[in-house]
Amino acid sequence: MSQRDTLVHLFAGGCGGTVGAILICPLEVVKTRLQSSSVTLYISEVHLNTMAGASVNRIVSPGPLHCLKLILEKEGPCSLFRGLGPNLVGVAPSRAIYFAAYSNCKEKLNDVFDPDSTQVHMISAAMAGFTAITATNPIWLIKTRLQLDARNRGERRMGAFECVCKVYQTDGLKGFYRGMSASYAGISETVHFVIYESIKQKLLECKAASTMENDEESVKEASDFVGMMLAAATSKNCTTTIAYPHEVVRTRLREEGTKYRSFFQTLALLVQEEGYGSLYRGLTTHLVRQIPNTAIMMATYELVVYLLNG
Repeated sequence: MSQRDTLVHLFAGGCGGTVGAILICPLEVVKTRLQSSSVTLYISEVHLNTMAGASVNRIVSPGPLHCLKLILEKEGPCSLFRGLGPNLVGVAPSRAIYFAAYSNCKEKLNDVFDPDSTQVHMISAAMAGFTAITATNPIWLIKTRLQLDARNRGERRMGAFECVCKVYQTDGLKGFYRGMSASYAGISETVHFVIYESIKQKLLECKAASTMENDEESVKEASDFVGMMLAAATSKNCTTTIAYPHEVVRTRLREEGTKYRSFFQTLALLVQEEGYGSLYRGLTTHLVRQIPNTAIMMATYELVVYLLNG
């Protein structure tokens, strides 16, 4: 791969990630709140009448819409974009690193395995994920802390720089890498690239066959990008549902002053204290957020690569 091709993939990956991050930010905030241990702050207490007439408080499990409503009522619409700054700072380099690493690794592995085989796509995606996670974890930790910073209307919000200083004063440099083990566990999600590449290849084969039948020159059309969006959404939906618990574990590890220390310790503690259902807190919101985000990101990436390559 030439230097120009690498730069094209870097730029396209950055564009795709940035567009997706801006459009999906409110859902990201709701999802993070639902995953956190402080979710009870957003749950209304229900008063039940007992036989003796006494009032008993019962915590009701929150839903995405309930959480969204309470954030709007208590904190205002601006809170739905908490952490967007670090997200925008991090998403472009993260996606750029990911796509560049993926493309370069795939090119090298094509000389070792069967070109564009399942092994090539899986190893390339895993290596790309590992590289991006290691490089950008501090940014995502700050983003999560800001999204969990719940303050009522009128109260001064914690800024990104203040959050960085607080993390450093509390935990030192190692504090910026909390939750990275859970992120590494989430590399298993990159199998979605295998599914994506498979669907994409089938779509290209169908397009090529149609073009040959009609004796026409193959040209990218709007329907091609819609097909890629659907392929990306389908692939991500399958893998996200299976690998979702690592998302909850990662959020807990990134909380301030948390009792959670490591990936497996957090996993065991969640099951012990809150049951197996806690491992899927916020899954609905995550799917609603992740599917369009992945579709937008991948379609933007393919479009930018196509436009830059002429």
